[in-house]
Amino acid sequence: MKNKIIAAVLTFVLVIGSQIQSWAQCAMCRASVENNVSNGDTSIGAGLNNGILYLFVMPYLIAMVIGILWYRAAKKRKSKLAIR
Repeated sequence: MKNKIIAAVLTFVLVIGSQIQSWAQCAMCRASVENNVSNGDTSIGAGLNNGILYLFVMPYLIAMVIGILWYRAAKKRKSKLAIR
């Protein structure tokens, strides 16, 4: 029980720590994009948009793969029970 509590606290601390660091980067990215757009360079903004889309899609893709694997396993299990 103690190990689970310690693991939960460590996970919470690591998640909060990573979010604080990521919030600091947002202002830097915004300033970089604004500076480059004002100089006429839009390639960095497009690259950041692609990165945001990549980060947005990955959790859904992982959930979809897990769902497909779960569905296949349940289907196999159901067919084995029907044969018996």
